This record gives sequence, C-alpha cells and structure tokens, in this order.
Amino acid sequence: MELKVINENGKPGASIKASDDLFGREYNEALVHQLVVAYQANARSANSKQKGRSEIAKSTRKPFAQKGTGRARAGMASSPLWRGGGKIFPNSPDQNYSHKINRKMYRAGLASIFSKLVSDGRLSVIEALSVSAPKTKLLADKIKGIGLQDARLLIITDSIDENLYLSARNLPNVLVVEAHQADPVSLVRFSNVLVTRNAIAKIEELLA
Repeated sequence: MELKVINENGKPGASIKASDDLFGREYNEALVHQLVVAYQANARSANSKQKGRSEIAKSTRKPFAQKGTGRARAGMASSPLWRGGGKIFPNSPDQNYSHKINRKMYRAGLASIFSKLVSDGRLSVIEALSVSAPKTKLLADKIKGIGLQDARLLIITDSIDENLYLSARNLPNVLVVEAHQADPVSLVRFSNVLVTRNAIAKIEELLA
C-alpha cells in the first residue's frame, strides 16, 4: 500500500510504499485489548503490603468463653472477621502481576493498531520534522501549520533530535518518541500519530 507524505508546512508530497502486513491488515480488537492490558500490567510494581492473621500483633488467647455469652464463638482477636484482624488474602510485595505476550502476538497487535490508525485517517507521514532551537513556540507553530494543533499528538521519529525533544516537553498533549519506543498504550491513547518518513522504514524493520 501507499502512504501520503506531507512536508513541514502540511502540503502533500510524493507517496511512499508501505508494508500491507503492517499498515493494511484487518483490525483485531481482542488482540489489541490483550496487548494493552498486558503492557500496563507488566509496568505495574507490587508495592502493596497487608498483614495476614499470623502477622497481627494481638494475643492468641481465646477472647471469651465458647458458650454462655450469647455471642458468636471466636478463637482469637486476629481473626479476619474482627475489626483490626488480619486479611484473608493479603497483598504481598512479591506478587507478580506480569502477563505473557509472545513476540508474534506483540508484533501483530502493533500492526493492527497502525492499520487502524491508517484506515481512520489518524496517521500522518511527514518527510522530516525538526526545530532550529529548543523552543516550544517553534514546534507549536509547526504543528499548527500541519493542522494538528487541536489533537493529542504522538510524534514518532527514527532518532530524537535534542531540540525537538526539549521543544515538546512543555506541550501537554504532545509526546515525542523514537520508533523503537512506540508502545501500544501510547498508540491507542493519542488521537493522532505523526511519523517521519525514516521512522516508517525503521518501524517496518522492527516489526518485520
């Protein structure tokens, strides 16, 4: 398939050939959902700790007699049924939240997301994108010239120029990443994606 290329002023130029397997496949919503959930779960750290009944600093003496009080029988005050007792299934800091996604599924999921972006008209290819100085206004003006100033914009380049990276830091709805850093969560979260021509080749190389 062919992707239209624009210049830094937003004017159309020559088209480039792109892989049908990467940019023209059918959208697989179930796979993309599984990929996003796994990516977020694998970034999660187990930093929550709760105490079980064996860790509660309470006496193990029977609180009151088994019979004759009219109350429900109780063995110890650290029971999970009591206020201040231990948790039945306590959270542990060594808990593993990771999900396994094999390489083939990961590549197919990213290809499905890229294909959806192309079919929806939310992926734009630009010849190159750079700024002469690390100034937010310079990048904001270029984005406005392209016509994407009102969108949440993900910019993917083959290599990040320092001026471009510094210029994007103060734009709340703009993120600049290299091709190998494009993750499924960012691709789904941003409403528009701007990819440089060299980054297209890099993405095809990474996901081949």
